[in-house]
Amino acid sequence: MRRYKPFFMVMLLLVGSIALFWSCQPAKADTERKEVPSQLSKESTTNRPVSFEEWFNDPQAMVSAHRGGPYPGYPENAIETFEHVISQTPAIIECDIAMTKDSVLILMHDKTIDRTTTGDGSVMDLTYDEIMKLHLVDNEGDSTAFKVSTLDQALAWGKGKALFTLDVKRGVPFHRVIDAMKAYDAATYAAIITYRIQDATLVHKLDSSIVISVSAGSEGALEQLRKSGIPTSNLLGFVGVREPDEAHYQKLNEMGIKTILGTLGNLDKKAVAKGNDTVYLSYLENGANVIATDRPLEVAKVIQSR
Repeated sequence: MRRYKPFFMVMLLLVGSIALFWSCQPAKADTERKEVPSQLSKESTTNRPVSFEEWFNDPQAMVSAHRGGPYPGYPENAIETFEHVISQTPAIIECDIAMTKDSVLILMHDKTIDRTTTGDGSVMDLTYDEIMKLHLVDNEGDSTAFKVSTLDQALAWGKGKALFTLDVKRGVPFHRVIDAMKAYDAATYAAIITYRIQDATLVHKLDSSIVISVSAGSEGALEQLRKSGIPTSNLLGFVGVREPDEAHYQKLNEMGIKTILGTLGNLDKKAVAKGNDTVYLSYLENGANVIATDRPLEVAKVIQSR
């Protein structure tokens, strides 16, 4: 048996080396990002508008990514999610602005952090440092490696890359958001969402250069806009989450207001249930300039197929 000893020693060393190699490989953490297949050509982003003035002068059909366009592995209101979307299609990034206990403006939709982070509690009861110890959770409930972003970080990232509509949550002073926008000269690429004509008037008074998203789904809303004195060139008209008739779009067009239709919710769900993504083309043909959707990559693919 002695003549076989060198062979066994070599085999023993080989097996040991393989075991050592695999033991040194980093384990996949629970926070590892899932890869989401790209649905669109990278070439689609070459002609994306980077200012509202540029888009107003040539209002090509666009998607607005609701809460930034979350997908599996990419949580809502995260800069990494914004990058995932705009790397594949021109888009308006819709995101939500909340304020922490110590008055830091962060990207967060809910009043609490329970649903979207690994922590819990009210946003306004937590400091920024406390929130930064947590990780974001995607819509499937899976933890990611991503952290909560600040408005400053988002505006710095988006300059020259994307357009924004900022949904300022209740309790957040508009002037704080506008101050942040001024610091990045972001009035050129970030609009503020308002739901009441009083808020739209206030934003315009604070900074007349800012583009404002306003409710424009009824004749009453249009009449309020006419009386407000806000130049229509500063307005994006959100017509609601139900499609208005073509006559209503025509009125907005005559006023010089570009329009956003919200398919997020029921209209998106109907398209999925019926397996009919071409329905989004009819919304554009009827008069919508922008489709605000929970399915930005799928809708962008249909738009590009025209």
